[in-house]
Amino acid sequence: MRKRQKLTLEALAGEGLTKGMLSLIENNKANPSMESLSYIAERLGVEVSELLEEVSTQELRDVLEQTEKLYNTGLIAQTDEYAQLISIVEPYAEKLTQGYEAARLLEMYSFCLYHEKVEGWQEIADRAAYIYEQMNIIPRRAAIGIFRAMVKFTEHNYQDALDILLRERSDIEANNAFIDPMTRLDFDYIEAVLYFAVGDSEAGIRVMESAFNYSKEEQVFYRIEHLYRLAAAHAMMKQNDDEYTYYLKKLTQYGEFAEDQRALFFTKFAEVHYLNSFQKDFQAALQLLEEFREKEETASEFGPFLNLEKGKSLYGVGQYEEAIPFLSQVTIAVYIHHPLDLSIFYERDAYHALCQQKLGNHVEAKRLIQIAVDNISPMPHTPYKDFIMETYNLITT
Repeated sequence: MRKRQKLTLEALAGEGLTKGMLSLIENNKANPSMESLSYIAERLGVEVSELLEEVSTQELRDVLEQTEKLYNTGLIAQTDEYAQLISIVEPYAEKLTQGYEAARLLEMYSFCLYHEKVEGWQEIADRAAYIYEQMNIIPRRAAIGIFRAMVKFTEHNYQDALDILLRERSDIEANNAFIDPMTRLDFDYIEAVLYFAVGDSEAGIRVMESAFNYSKEEQVFYRIEHLYRLAAAHAMMKQNDDEYTYYLKKLTQYGEFAEDQRALFFTKFAEVHYLNSFQKDFQAALQLLEEFREKEETASEFGPFLNLEKGKSLYGVGQYEEAIPFLSQVTIAVYIHHPLDLSIFYERDAYHALCQQKLGNHVEAKRLIQIAVDNISPMPHTPYKDFIMETYNLITT
């Protein structure tokens, strides 16, 4: 603290201590009396309690600033950010027992340990959750609960993920009279997603509609884009044209109001997907896909989706050889875990099999459709699963 404030030993010692005694105290070779400790604290402009901590609050704040910067920006630009963050926080881990800085460092530390597949991350997360709970910092406490659930989600243990989320939400709501709106909407959105993941669409709709009503009542539109996407996807599954059109319109209005190009891009992509998968109007889908050429920057992250839809459209208009390169380029991103999204991608091999069948390559067609069936079998019932199974019967009989 003295060095950070650019004070010499003489300046800090003043008239109340000798330079030699202060040096001994700093080097842990002498213990100050309470009177001397109070004097030093007053000269440094801090509370006595801060000098008694193993790690000062200011030091933790400096470490937190460094780790937040790495955690929030380094994740995109670097490849070893998790290991870097672990190396920064690890020396402090056992000393982090109280205060926001300690809890946030433990939270990020536990997440990074998980991503690096290091045992013990759960206990670290528990410590962070306990400190947040004691300080009544509910949004961060909820974030840990959601993370625990999403760990199971990424393992495709959807029922376990839902059970964990419901338990975490119940515990937080039971111990806190007030939940801030954004935390409430985070819980609603993730809960709806997980209900749809386990095939309980009725519960998913109930939670989703509750979130819509709450957003309107409170005039808080956090998560609204995600909720509209979810609602549009569900309407698509039901093949309810009116609901699908309604929610897509809402999403378009949101995108235009917020100038959110990603949301606007999604609405156009959804139209292509709907034309291909549900209306089987492949020519119209192909025409819409041409518009994406003018928006390459926005389209880049949707590359796998666009390749899939282009391959489906080309198959549908009878251009089998042209379709195969697009279908072959389709990859499933590491962040894709929802069974609905996975099922969409598993159609890739079914369409590829159909193209090979049309070109007379029957052995290859059977191989590809078997891959699609093996992938789709654990997934809940969807129109995509029906299509793959129907294609399997067509090719193998």
